[in-house]
Parts: sequence; C-alpha cells; structure tokens
Amino acid sequence: MRRDYLRPMLLIFASPAIGLVGWSGHVALLPVALGFPLLWSISRTRLVAALVSAGYFLAASRGLPQGVAAFYTSDIWPGLLLWLCASLSFVTVHTVLWTMNARTRPFRYFLAVVVMSIPPFGITGWAHPVTAAGVLFPGWGWWGLGLMTTGLAGLVTRIWPAVAIALTGFWLWSAASWTEPSLPKGWRGVDLELGASLGRDAGLHRQRDLIATVRNAASDGARFVVLPETALGFWTPTVARLWISASGDTDATVIAGATVLDAAGYDNVLVAIDREGQSSMLYRERMPVPGSMWQPWRSWFGESGGARADFFANPVVSVGASRAAPLICYEQLIVWPILQSMLHDPDLVVAAGNGWWTEGTSIVSIQRATTTAWARLFTKPLVTAFNT
Repeated sequence: MRRDYLRPMLLIFASPAIGLVGWSGHVALLPVALGFPLLWSISRTRLVAALVSAGYFLAASRGLPQGVAAFYTSDIWPGLLLWLCASLSFVTVHTVLWTMNARTRPFRYFLAVVVMSIPPFGITGWAHPVTAAGVLFPGWGWWGLGLMTTGLAGLVTRIWPAVAIALTGFWLWSAASWTEPSLPKGWRGVDLELGASLGRDAGLHRQRDLIATVRNAASDGARFVVLPETALGFWTPTVARLWISASGDTDATVIAGATVLDAAGYDNVLVAIDREGQSSMLYRERMPVPGSMWQPWRSWFGESGGARADFFANPVVSVGASRAAPLICYEQLIVWPILQSMLHDPDLVVAAGNGWWTEGTSIVSIQRATTTAWARLFTKPLVTAFNT
C-alpha cells in the first residue's frame, strides 16, 4: 500500500523541481525540462498527471506573481490569481490528452506539444520543453526541431531510457562545444537600467539622454542601434520630430520600442529612425502580455483600451539590407512567433524587452535563455536590448 502512494508523491514533488531548474534562466539547463514528459507519461492516473503538469508549470512560471504585483504596485493576490489562471491551459491540455494506453501515448503527447505551441492555447504556452532544441541541436535548424519533437514523443514510450540516454549524449556534446549566438556586424543592442521610469518619463531630458546613448554606440562603429521595449514612450509627432532632427548628427539607424496610442487602444511597436531623417513603424507586437496588456474582453462590452495583438502579422521586417525577426518581451517566452519568423529565413533575430517589473525574479534571464536557444538552433545572429 505504501508503494501505491510513494510513486505518485515522488512524481508530484519531482515535477516542480524540473520546472525550477529547467527554467532557472541558464540556457544550458533548458534540457532539464525534458524530464516533464517523462513524469507525465509514467503517471498512473489522470489526477496525478494533472498535478504533475501543474507542479511543473507553476514552478517554471514562478516569477509571475511577484512581477505582476510590482507592475501594478499592488499586493501579491492579483499576481497569484493570474498565475493560476495562466496554468489552466497547460494543465487542461496535458490532463485531457493523458492516457494509460502505451500505443497512443506518443501521438497524444505530440498533439499536446503542437497545441501548446500555437494559439489559442499557445498564447500561454510558456516553459515549452521544445525550446531545449537549440541547446541539444545547435545549428540543426528545422531538422533539429524535428529531432527534438521526436525525442519528446520518445520519452513517453516504453523505450524512454534509450531515448533519454541519446538526448543526454547530445546535451553533453553541445555543452562541450557551445558558443553563444554571434552579434551581427554593425549592430549594437543597448541594455539600460532605468527601472520603471523608462517609457513613462516622457521629458525632454530623458529623450536627450537616450539620443546621447545612441551617439555613443554609433561612435564605436555601430550602424544599427537597438533600444529596449517602450524606450521612447508614446510615439507622438513631437517625439518623432526630436529623434528625426537628432538623426542627422549620427551615422546609425535607431530601432527602439515605443507605444502608439489611438482611441481604440494601443500598439506595442518598434520604430526605426534612419540616418537620413526618415522614421517608420517597423514592427507591431504579435502577442502582448495577456491580461496586463492584451485585454480582448474589453471589446465584448463595448469598451476600448488594451494592446492589440497582431498574432501572425509582420514576422520579418526589413532593416537596411537585412531581414530581421523581431521579438518583443512576452513573445520571447512562447513558441509560435519565433517559428513563424524562421519560416521566412531572416538574417538575424532582434529581441527587445522592458523587464523592470521582474526585479527579484528570473523572467528576464529566461527571456535571454530562450532567445539564445532559438538563435543557436537556426544559427542566426542575435541582438538583444533589455531594460531592468
């Protein structure tokens, strides 16, 4: 009788440990997340499978309650509520698709992998084990993604020990030969430590400080300078004129985060200001943060506000002679934006974020780890710009 209780308890306690270590923010540890499908497959009841799924996801996304509390300057309860609600899709998918039938289990887990990668469930598809493909198979591109998916399905079969040994071998080989993604020639990403004031301080002094930062980067030879998400605040005609007038003093194209506001809501965007004094809307975020930014329910009640989600729009943008795959903040944590961009074979990946609200959590580190893994999988140069 004791063994009947011991096995489920071990699985339930092991799943949060896998989520905690695999999503610690260290790119080399991402393959630890591959322990989740194994625990899911050896669960003997649907309830245990549900608890294993919940433990893994809640541990992997543990920074959310504290981050939400900081973002809204509130107590921990709204963050806890959002944390639990966000876990529902992951737990529901893996609970419904769980089965004791060993013959159909690989197909069911493969379906779970796909469902959690694309909308609607993929909207909260954080902590996806397939992200480890870039660590196990750097440079293998779509073949590596296919092998990773096959390996995940293999981990839920009876031959899982052989599959686990093979994947561990790839992990060790990758660790021995690992190199970080290269920085494209002439590009520079600028990290800032301006906290919550970035994007909220719309004063002339702040804009001039950012212009000076760009000039310093350009003086070191950068032809394209990337600033973090919402760095310019609201993109108004006044702000545009200021940056356009300053562009003549530098030989660099600036790519910076901004917010475009209208009566219906707003867009989280990247704008480009080139050295010839031309500005353009370069990229509109495909998937803003659900709940805090993207609030589709407002339109159901005839209300306005919230960020627009462009889902599958503008996966690749042209910057000079290059084609870039942009990822803003939340898009770095989910699967379909980067894969949609890779279908168009861009020349580089540009990742911008504003993570001041994540202080004390590993969220920004996880964003860096996931973008690094995807860039290495497809052998793409990577430019990052974060504010903390």
